Amino acid sequence: MTKLEKLYSIIENSREVGVKLSKDVLQQVSELEENIIKKEILPIVTQNIEPALKQVQRELVLVVDYHPGEPISVSLSRKANIAELIDAKLLEQDPQVEHRDGTKRRKPIERINEKSVLRVTFPDGTVIEDKKAKITFTKTIQKIGLMRVRNLGIAFCGVPVVSNTLDKKYGKTQVPVEGGLYVMTHSSTHDKKKMLDKIAIKLGIKLIVEEI
Repeated sequence: MTKLEKLYSIIENSREVGVKLSKDVLQQVSELEENIIKKEILPIVTQNIEPALKQVQRELVLVVDYHPGEPISVSLSRKANIAELIDAKLLEQDPQVEHRDGTKRRKPIERINEKSVLRVTFPDGTVIEDKKAKITFTKTIQKIGLMRVRNLGIAFCGVPVVSNTLDKKYGKTQVPVEGGLYVMTHSSTHDKKKMLDKIAIKLGIKLIVEEI
């Protein structure tokens, strides 16, 4: 029995005996399922389709539509790059960042201050403001588009602002969002503002980001 089969068996057995899994457990199950797919299923898929694609001499994006128990549908997207498919999950895992321990930083980071508040105003008039800066930061990135921000390659403490991997050191400050992604919030309110300003400039979005 494979790991996926064991995972599904546990879920099914829980349902049969009437055990209701909590939201946190279901979240963990979802993350485990996706990690197994990333590490064990995708390498096999890649190995099988690579020989067939070697004869193709142009860039392309293949979209696989899979439903359990039904034939697989594979179609060719008109998009030239996976980054243009904003709603698609990027299942390639980010590598773990090697953090230095026991050494002094060359440039001290600003103290994290969650008491100050961020207010973000979008061109359409939408205002995002929460008493916690990390919530405003996360919701703003979600509205902009997780994959759009992820593809900018912006990182803090070496960790991508939008990542699909929980960092071994800063994982507790990565807020889980949809699609198996996490938003890195280990930064001061001022640094969050600077990152949002940077994202807005790179994407050409006229955001008003205020630190109050």
